[in-house]
Amino acid sequence: MIKNYFKLLRIPQWIKNLFVFVPLLFSKHLFEHDYFILTFFGFLLFCLTSSLIYIINDIIDIEADKAHPVKKNRPIPSGRISKRNAIITAAFLFLIILFAIIHFDSRFYYAVAVYFILNVFYSINLKHFVLLDIFSIAAGFMIRVLAGAYIINVEISSWLLLTTMFISLFLAIMKRQSELKLSHNIDSPSTRKVLSHYSFEFTNQIATVAASGVIICYALYTVSSRTVSIFRTENLIYTTPFVVFGIFRYMYIVYINQQGENATEIMITDLPMIFNFLFYILTTILIVYKII
Repeated sequence: MIKNYFKLLRIPQWIKNLFVFVPLLFSKHLFEHDYFILTFFGFLLFCLTSSLIYIINDIIDIEADKAHPVKKNRPIPSGRISKRNAIITAAFLFLIILFAIIHFDSRFYYAVAVYFILNVFYSINLKHFVLLDIFSIAAGFMIRVLAGAYIINVEISSWLLLTTMFISLFLAIMKRQSELKLSHNIDSPSTRKVLSHYSFEFTNQIATVAASGVIICYALYTVSSRTVSIFRTENLIYTTPFVVFGIFRYMYIVYINQQGENATEIMITDLPMIFNFLFYILTTILIVYKII
């Protein structure tokens, strides 16, 4: 049962909430105890909120998931966790979030509330509308970054926000690309209705634009006058190759290895991606905090 609830909460998906730490990293407060603890608790709150949203989404999509070749194995559609117990779990999470969130800054409170409402609407309706589905996902990532800035009361670069938007659009459209391939490779039709409005050519074009946006916006962030002034160095540009490699590696995994429906699984299982991410974080810390 513990394993089933672990899957119900989608614990591995919590990695997406690491975007909350982005403002902390680039605000030069990473190694300050109070700032780190605040951000860490904000991260945990987003993890609980995202788990709550996943449960709501699984309850809404229970019938569609039963017909999906992969999603049918999830705890609710497979029957390992009853719908009633899932609702009880969701209510319990909601009460914990409601109790915890009142101890945070009001702007962070509103960011979490908007994130929750947006994703509920996504689960109910927005995911069925072409383009609105991927932009809703992108908005969720941008809210995480903004919330990370609100909780420690720092400003966030507009270039970083744009980078976040493009990278989340990139991941979302690459997921649609993988789902399209999956729906063409199985006999049953796709359970995601919005896929009928996408094509391989269309998703490829959006992926190219989004990937270009990530690289350009991040590169401009590293050389912008505000960034150079704050960090008193132009060396942040040397972290750009890690971003470019990450984008290209992800495209390779989706187009060549025929994977990509689960971005989290790729991030935590693909060794080149793991090492690239670790080297990026290490290099950024060394440059931003003037260790080198």
